[in-house]
Amino acid sequence: MKKIMFVCHGNICRSPTAEFVMKDIVKRAGQESEYVIKSAATSDEATGCHIYYPAQKELKRKGIPFDDRRAVRLRKEDYENYDLFVVMDERNAVNILKTFGNDRDGKVRKLLDFTPEGGDIADPWYTDRFDVALEEICKGCKALFDFLEKR
Repeated sequence: MKKIMFVCHGNICRSPTAEFVMKDIVKRAGQESEYVIKSAATSDEATGCHIYYPAQKELKRKGIPFDDRRAVRLRKEDYENYDLFVVMDERNAVNILKTFGNDRDGKVRKLLDFTPEGGDIADPWYTDRFDVALEEICKGCKALFDFLEKR
């Protein structure tokens, strides 16, 4: 069983998008029983909020199913319960360590680091480019899935 937690600042744009993209990839591959996939925030400012509407709109446009989930904050104890914490940008990587204290097992990775290009996924809350964020997330999740399946 592979347990993955996607993490961004507020858990209303990038990380829930990645959660549902990855769930769709895993389902299409017939591997649902092999994965636990969730998402969370490094802050608590959006706790309890739905996925931001423009992110929902992009998921619908791409035909990626999602449910009526609400933002949650990452907890220190999550470190022991998941195999991998996939962040969207360098700031998320720094902030996740404020929650965990350290990453002694090397579980924190940036999503695009699974692609040849690497890099950060810009926060569409600020860029208003939800389409670009979704394309990058899809590319990263596909590369992550390929990486995990080869292990």
